[in-house]
Amino acid sequence: MPRVLLIEDDPSIREGVRLGLRRRGHEVTTAGTGEEGLALLRGFRPELVLLDLMLPGINGVEVCRRLRETSQIPVIMLTARGDDVDIVVGLEAGADDYIVKPARTAVVEARIRAVLRRLGDPAPGRPEAELHGELAVDRAGLTVTRNGEPLPLAPSELKLLLHLSAAPGQVFSRRRLLEHVWEHSYHADARLVDACVRRLRLKIEEPGSAPRYIQTVRGFGYRFGPVGERG
Repeated sequence: MPRVLLIEDDPSIREGVRLGLRRRGHEVTTAGTGEEGLALLRGFRPELVLLDLMLPGINGVEVCRRLRETSQIPVIMLTARGDDVDIVVGLEAGADDYIVKPARTAVVEARIRAVLRRLGDPAPGRPEAELHGELAVDRAGLTVTRNGEPLPLAPSELKLLLHLSAAPGQVFSRRRLLEHVWEHSYHADARLVDACVRRLRLKIEEPGSAPRYIQTVRGFGYRFGPVGERG
């Protein structure tokens, strides 16, 4: 089972989530502040971080930003405010998903599994690495390069790119992307898709140019290319 680092300042929530995940077989280490959580990362080497948004001292958004400077470890934010603008800020900082507190252990574990779940083997007959303009997508190795340089993609960014690039030109609604990439389909969570698209564009698109790879189809959703078109 994945090793989880839980950064949460509320002792009752911290202990409840820790016990719930441990009963399900997870190895869990906890921290009550962002500073403590960042310090624990080096020794514990978690496979996923559960991160409270509202922390004393260094808040969850800043912790996420610092994590993303050196790591693409999966991050799920915990928040008590399901419609707050801070959630969008956290997603823009690099979080892969979020959970509104209080949440049952079954919900937390389901989100953990969804974030960590890898896509299946490459489709039969497809080359190991697909070329799309300057992008090389290796579905078997779960890596993406641009002009030969590896791209540091967070799990949600990688899964979104793999899903879109598997069907160039096909338009996917936000709801459908939520179902396939995040594995939940609450309409309000369309912001997960939009925030991930913005982060992905910063990594794969040409700065200052109209999107070449991840294109917006207004009123419908997003599509991948075809490369050469812009929109």
